[in-house]
Amino acid sequence: MTIIALGVIIATGLYLVGLGLTSILAPERAGRFLSSFASSAAVHYLELALRLIVGWALLTRAPQMPFASAIAVFGWVLVITTIGLAFIPWRWHYRFAQSAVPPALRYLKLIGVVSIALGSLLVAASFRGVA
Repeated sequence: MTIIALGVIIATGLYLVGLGLTSILAPERAGRFLSSFASSAAVHYLELALRLIVGWALLTRAPQMPFASAIAVFGWVLVITTIGLAFIPWRWHYRFAQSAVPPALRYLKLIGVVSIALGSLLVAASFRGVA
């Protein structure tokens, strides 16, 4: 299971790097992508499933990674907030995203830089944890 968790964490890190690069190089595309969060019940539940998988992976691998406590806290934040989101109607999540994402898009370049940094740190910490 820890090998699967490792793969999930590396994939998550690469996703964040890709999101960051897209945010910087193709901000319109990144804005459309971010604005589509919770756009249907199926997308809402897919997001929740992916968040739970990533949270589980972080909690599973945290002990073998540098900054284990911070990684575990982030894993728990993902799991707990996902459980909370599972108990609200997806339309509420969609309305929240529609109100929160547009103002955040003003900071898309910053979001891009932070995404690249976090993704890179996750991948590096994953490989460091393997050694």
